[in-house]
Amino acid sequence: MPVDRWSGLWSLALGLLLLGPSLAPGYVLSYDMVWVPDLSLRPDFLGVGSALPRAVPSDAVVSVVDELLPGWLLQKVVLLGSVVGGGWGVARLLRSAPLVARLVAIGVYQWSPFLAERLVLGHWPVLLGYAVLPWVVLLTDRWRTERRFPLALGPLVLIGSLSATTGIATAFAVLIGVGGRRTRCNVQALLLVIGANAPWLVSGLLHAASGTSDPAGARLFALAGEGTLPAPLTALTLGGVWNAEVVPASRDSFLVWVSLAFVLVLGALGMREARRRLPARMLLTLVVLWAAGLLLALWSWALPDTVAVIAEHVPGGGLLRDGSRLLALCAPLLACLVGLGAGRVTATAALAEARPMVAGGLVLLPVLLMPDAAWGAGGRLAAVDYPDSYAQARALLQSEAGPTGDVLLLPLSSYRRPSWNGERKVLDPTGRYLPRDFVTSDELVVSRRTLAGEDPRVVAVAEALSAENPEQRADLLVEQGIGVVTVDNDHPAQVPEVAGEVLLDTPELTVLGLAGAEPPEPPGGWITAMTLAWSMFALVPLAALGRRLLEWARRRRPVPGE
Repeated sequence: MPVDRWSGLWSLALGLLLLGPSLAPGYVLSYDMVWVPDLSLRPDFLGVGSALPRAVPSDAVVSVVDELLPGWLLQKVVLLGSVVGGGWGVARLLRSAPLVARLVAIGVYQWSPFLAERLVLGHWPVLLGYAVLPWVVLLTDRWRTERRFPLALGPLVLIGSLSATTGIATAFAVLIGVGGRRTRCNVQALLLVIGANAPWLVSGLLHAASGTSDPAGARLFALAGEGTLPAPLTALTLGGVWNAEVVPASRDSFLVWVSLAFVLVLGALGMREARRRLPARMLLTLVVLWAAGLLLALWSWALPDTVAVIAEHVPGGGLLRDGSRLLALCAPLLACLVGLGAGRVTATAALAEARPMVAGGLVLLPVLLMPDAAWGAGGRLAAVDYPDSYAQARALLQSEAGPTGDVLLLPLSSYRRPSWNGERKVLDPTGRYLPRDFVTSDELVVSRRTLAGEDPRVVAVAEALSAENPEQRADLLVEQGIGVVTVDNDHPAQVPEVAGEVLLDTPELTVLGLAGAEPPEPPGGWITAMTLAWSMFALVPLAALGRRLLEWARRRRPVPGE
């Protein structure tokens, strides 16, 4: 069997072992990961709603693509691709290295605390960005050396730009990878990343008046230590997420110190091999990405007050609060160095007789150091089916006889623990299941501290709910464009009563209709601006294809005199 196939098989095997039950039919609902059978395209997903564009362009892309694949199947493709794609890309970066080096590098990249923790947190756009980083490094190096635009780079940059943070990381990787003396390539790279990030950039500018964040989040979201490992050392192992609930238990044990020794020792041994095996310019790109990711993570830990000032006063500054998210930039270099270090160890003449055993142990070590990440984080990522009441509620709102207006989700809190989801925490899935724009709380409770939201419409709705009686609440909600109120009956919190027609009453959901509501219309200028932004986004892969066709036509053009 060719060596490359062994790398692919190992990457796939690790992906299957890591995801386990999450690949079964049904939907994996965990923290911010909410997938539904058919995500309807709506103004909020296009960036013209009242909320900040946190899910722009990811939700809009999913709502288009799930017309081709069922929602549950699309989620499996995304999850498996985000896990396997990165490991496969690292193996391609080390294509001239020994097999053991590639297999260890795959394990370090795929079986990392970063991937395991963000997977449970449900940050699937972040994981897609994580997966494309090695490929971006590879393809930009090819672009720079061969002076031909790689056709696959455009779609990969789009995949890596499905959220603001990953868009920034992907853009940085493209610009650093292409950067050099050739002005034309630099300009083309800049246009590429601007187009890929245009939807959230433009929408963010339109929402600049409400784009600042609660400064208290700077300390709560900062890079954190795991177990007894201090935060700066945790960052070297690609850990340090702010939410302790998603950290594997093995990271709270002595194994976290063994993990640190593993990456430091083998990484140091791999430095000389990296200079020999990797092109000098590619190695420089990897080093710059690693340094940038580490410095940004350490900044959030060492100087949280400066991050707080930026988040409070600069629109979009809240992107800097999650200190460990940009550690994704560190992963390609770390995986390459550790893999090359492992290859150097197994090539030692003194280990000739024990080489197969040593190589096998090194390949398995990333898994053994974090065994509880296996099988969907120990079953935390199990697939489930939605209760029938969700489909009934959706059908009500799709019928012509249904009430007009947007949807309000009650209780007015962000997260739920549905009994039908095994009481696992998840953002309220009702809004995404239904076919209209929805209003829900954007406050976040971290370590018993409530962080203020940014959506002014949520504030207005909360004031309406504080009115004296159900009739007044209903009238004030209608003024805010709310025509449907859904109550999660599986949530223990009490909700204020709202006067309205009961359209559906099930153990899971109650749906009320309010007469006379009209959803707010976005300003005409916003629609024009976002139309241009989405056009730029759609042109990224088309422009790449057009450029390659032009190059092909030039090569086919007959030369005079021949």
